[in-house]
Amino acid sequence: MILTPESVTRIKDAAALYPQAKSAILPAITIAYRQVGHLNPDLYGEIAGILDIPAVEVAEAASFYTMFPKEPVGKYLIQVCHNISCALLGAEGLLSYLQDKLDIEVGETTSDNLFTLVRVECLGSCATAPMMQINHDYYENLSRAEVDRIIEKLTAEAQSGGTL
Repeated sequence: MILTPESVTRIKDAAALYPQAKSAILPAITIAYRQVGHLNPDLYGEIAGILDIPAVEVAEAASFYTMFPKEPVGKYLIQVCHNISCALLGAEGLLSYLQDKLDIEVGETTSDNLFTLVRVECLGSCATAPMMQINHDYYENLSRAEVDRIIEKLTAEAQSGGTL
């Protein structure tokens, strides 16, 4: 069992809000992700058991959403939007800059396990492109200077034991 009793209770409480347990898949995978930090087939099975649905239905939902990593990630998951608005306003340059700055490729994690960098589809902030999401926070209208400031702040917080 990977999920804590508290997470199991939260999933059951979420399921009780819907006429069909299947409708609670997204809240359930969100609860599991927030506890574990990524999703995997073992979690799909646990969630399916709690909701009394086939595990494949949980896996299908999880595979649709890029906001749920399927492997362990660093303390800070940097998701760079590359959909049309962001692409037109410099997302690829921003992604390249982050790769150089962090000395990693897309899909990799820094050696200190601090940052993971991924490219994602639309994050719903087209009017403020280019943008990225780090964990649950949006950073918009980005420039290289702003990226430097954000990375420096997160690095300092991590070194001091702080949280985002």
